[in-house]
Amino acid sequence: MDPQSTPDLSTVSAEASASAEASALPLSTVAVVGLGTMGTGIAEVLARAGREVIGIDIDEAATRKAVAALEAATARAVRRERLTERERRDVLARFRTFTDLRAAADADLVIEVVPEDYALKRQVFDGLDAVVRPDTLLATGTNALSVTRLAAESQRPERVLGLHFFNPAPAMKLVEVVSSVLTAPTAVAAVTQLARDLGKDPIGLGDRPGFVADGLLFGYLNQAAAMYESRYATREDIDAAMRLGCGLPMGPLALLDLIGVDTARTVLEAMYAESHDRLHAPAPVLGQLAEAGLTGRKAGRGFYTYDAPGSATVVPDAESPAAAGAPVAGRTVTAVGVAGSGTMASGIAEVFAKAGHRVVLAARSLEKAERAKARIGRSMARSVAKGRLTAEVRDAALASITPAGSLDAFADVDLAVEAVAEDLAVKQELFRALDAVCKPGAVLATTTSSLPVIACARVTSRPQDVIGMHFFNPAPAMKLVEVVRTVLTADEVHTTVRAVCAKIRKHPVDCGDRAGFIVNALLFPYLNNAIKMVEQHYASPDDIDAAMKLGGGYPMGPFELLDVVGLDVSLAIEKVLHAEFRDPGLAPSPLLEHLVAAGCLGRKTGRGFREYARR
Repeated sequence: MDPQSTPDLSTVSAEASASAEASALPLSTVAVVGLGTMGTGIAEVLARAGREVIGIDIDEAATRKAVAALEAATARAVRRERLTERERRDVLARFRTFTDLRAAADADLVIEVVPEDYALKRQVFDGLDAVVRPDTLLATGTNALSVTRLAAESQRPERVLGLHFFNPAPAMKLVEVVSSVLTAPTAVAAVTQLARDLGKDPIGLGDRPGFVADGLLFGYLNQAAAMYESRYATREDIDAAMRLGCGLPMGPLALLDLIGVDTARTVLEAMYAESHDRLHAPAPVLGQLAEAGLTGRKAGRGFYTYDAPGSATVVPDAESPAAAGAPVAGRTVTAVGVAGSGTMASGIAEVFAKAGHRVVLAARSLEKAERAKARIGRSMARSVAKGRLTAEVRDAALASITPAGSLDAFADVDLAVEAVAEDLAVKQELFRALDAVCKPGAVLATTTSSLPVIACARVTSRPQDVIGMHFFNPAPAMKLVEVVRTVLTADEVHTTVRAVCAKIRKHPVDCGDRAGFIVNALLFPYLNNAIKMVEQHYASPDDIDAAMKLGGGYPMGPFELLDVVGLDVSLAIEKVLHAEFRDPGLAPSPLLEHLVAAGCLGRKTGRGFREYARR
């Protein structure tokens, strides 16, 4: 025998062992129909988990691109020592591509991830019905279309279900397993176990457009698009507000460009057809951009302009903020007065003191003001202990803070910031006092998060000097300040406050004087819709929180956040939004109202949507 033709017995043995191991796995052979970004990612996850993967796409170029993408991804994994070279070869060997649905004949499971078009998906399912075995499971990757309808029109509806991965599939942990009223429990169990075998966190759901993650996400994205369309705020300020105010990885308009404006519109159309909720009715700008071919990153232009189709690099365009300096000169701000003695007031005073301002911290009594200053001292001590602040800076900042038991101490301040209770009557009384005490030319600012700034301005003799400065809690850590102009606010006051924000190292975003400003106007409808899902018994708080953290990249799930903010505070903000915009979809959930009436206000009372240990 020719030595060169003698097989490597160790290789043969390893390949036979790998083949036997794959065949022993549940749902060991999986076909993926549609080899775009999502389909290719799902194929990679399956192949790396030991499954035999049959990739199918009618476009031969797409199959070649999928193979190249898997080769590149596994090569990176080898460089990062997450795979050995031998494991990489095994993964690549388990992935085969075809251009004909008949290649799925021997699959245990078929996952379709073709574009979100019902007729196209129906065509794929009809083709699969003709070639797969009677026991083969059929999964749709849709995030908007009816799984029930696809199942009902299939030859074996009990084997059809939804399997919704998130992009990029290799990195994102969440998988939504969606069953219709026709789906067999054994099919759900098998696919759920597969998701766990892939290292994913599956949640089981019923069939409704958007399911959990996209059902909440796309309503929020739609509201952001409508806010932009109304010219209430710029695209840059909307995105910065949600990143810095909520800790989100991307702003909503940048995310719409990433998802695809056309895709978002399709999802929202499906959601609106089901819910008839105006919050889901696609903002007209989405249709206008989609019809013009401005579908986001993939087209090189959407809400933003990119340096090339498919690029993530944003380039300046006609809507980019001008680089020129402020057209109006601002006022000099050296001394700052902060009214209040709570957490927000002491946090704001700390921010100004660390930035080198002379600060007067006034409360209803000198004792309360001194306690607030002591709280600042403890906060700064923690910063020193963590190496974020030097002892010298701390000592200088504390020395610059003067506690006072009366607003009379604000006589010489250049900027007065109130951070008292979120009660309009209380704030108006305080602004009357500031008007009487503060020198001419002093800027008067309210930190309200939900009340009309103009209502505070109108009780003074100088409404042109009044503006909103909405800080976020904890003020020393949170970078965002919403700068809220009324129709009477002077340009130089606006310029002054933006300059002050820069000096104290905060990011200002401009918005008009209406309920919720940017952040709360987008955040609280999302939170309210999450509560409605629980109220309707669609999903549990735990599953919804997991979906938004794992599928949406949110730092906290909606119910975690509600319990931290306080259910009473959340209800008050939702009532203000509903009263201002008169949209039925903004009406507070009855479940939230019931919990507040019962005294279940979140962490501060030990019980909200969850129970907490008493301290």
